[in-house]
Amino acid sequence: MAIAPTSPAGSAGPAPDSGQPWPSEKAGFYALFCIIFATFLNFFDLAIFNMLAERMKASFEISDTMLGFVQGPASVIAYVIVGIPLARLVDLYPRKFVLSGGIALIGTITALGGLAQSFGQFVGSRLFVGASGAANGPGSYSLLVDFFRPLRIPLVFALLQLGYVLGQTAGTWGGGYLLAWTDTWPETSEFLGLTIFSWQWIMVMAGAPGLLAAVLFLFVREPARRGGPAAAAQAPAGTSFGRKLATAMGWDAAKAIWQRKRVFLPLFAALALSAIESQGLPAWRVPFIARTFGWNELEISRLMGPLLLVAMLAGITFGGLFVSWLGKRYKDANIRATAIIFACTATVTIAAPLMPSAELAIGCMVLGVFFGMAGAPAQNAAIQRIAPNAMRGQVTALYLFMFTFFGAMGSFVIGFVSDYVVGDPQQVWKALLITAVAFLPVATFFMWRGIRPYREEVERIEAESR
Repeated sequence: MAIAPTSPAGSAGPAPDSGQPWPSEKAGFYALFCIIFATFLNFFDLAIFNMLAERMKASFEISDTMLGFVQGPASVIAYVIVGIPLARLVDLYPRKFVLSGGIALIGTITALGGLAQSFGQFVGSRLFVGASGAANGPGSYSLLVDFFRPLRIPLVFALLQLGYVLGQTAGTWGGGYLLAWTDTWPETSEFLGLTIFSWQWIMVMAGAPGLLAAVLFLFVREPARRGGPAAAAQAPAGTSFGRKLATAMGWDAAKAIWQRKRVFLPLFAALALSAIESQGLPAWRVPFIARTFGWNELEISRLMGPLLLVAMLAGITFGGLFVSWLGKRYKDANIRATAIIFACTATVTIAAPLMPSAELAIGCMVLGVFFGMAGAPAQNAAIQRIAPNAMRGQVTALYLFMFTFFGAMGSFVIGFVSDYVVGDPQQVWKALLITAVAFLPVATFFMWRGIRPYREEVERIEAESR
């Protein structure tokens, strides 16, 4: 049920042709390469970080609850506070500098996390990673829609998937090998008076290439911003500071959503509930397999890495074809397709912790990734289809904020259930099962409930456009 960056989420879509000359496509594809590389590094870091879960727990002597916190909520606390205001830098300054600064900060802070001397310092590094990445998505989409003609956008955003897919799979596959390599080193080493665990050097290695990506962005030719309908992102003149702050934080978009709550709320509820499980689960794959079946990280990565690559590529392809096929038959195809895929995802995710072998458990988890990727195009398209044109960017940003916030809470929820409901960290499979049963069927129910209101909203929009 993951929402991969399959469409220009958070943007108003391709800018209309305002008569301005289009920039060189060669320059555009260089910018696309830089964005793909930066996206690869972001998701490579995330996958590597998830592979390190058991090492973090042992070295810092923390509970499953705190392990879940550092893997999820710690990275979004700062994002919640400054994420939307930071994203507005994209509208004020050259986007290549915003993107360059963002990836440089992420790489630097990731590397500094590898030098943390306490769990508190380690958590602090993850706080800043979340804040630093706030403007990356909006900046990337804004830059690309000003580089490429509308007919090119589907190809461009299809290619953009390479960063996500390769980052996830390379991080999962490579993380196991890097851990096996650092296991041959002394458990700790001294560096500039600091005591560093061997696994922490992997974070230094993962963060360093971010500086290279930052330099590459500096050679991007900033395209002219193309004209189009302005989003309702400014408070009326003469209003109070509080009102301006509320507008900056998306208050007007929230009001627009509430006015059509019958269609929007089921979709938001389904996304939030599913994200708790779908985004929390990846952080617990390694602890689950390691504790339940005794596999080490290298054994897990050798099997899971290649399977994830196949599953994500196949999922994206299947999802696009499936929603297109339904689209010929139903006006509510986007939500209908998502509801069907939610049901499939819930089934395999609930089955995973009940499997009798590591191979079968990994197989179910990989199937969950396949269905999650398959559902992403339809979910993204659904919101773009019904969001008010004047504030489509803000509505989409709030929708994805729900995904980011509740998804980050997922790893914490699983850790909390492991400590305080199950009570035995070695039986973390029970925590995975409990959270899957508690959230995924309800998420699927809300998505099914959203089919009829969504269809009626589409029909209303079509009638008004005639």
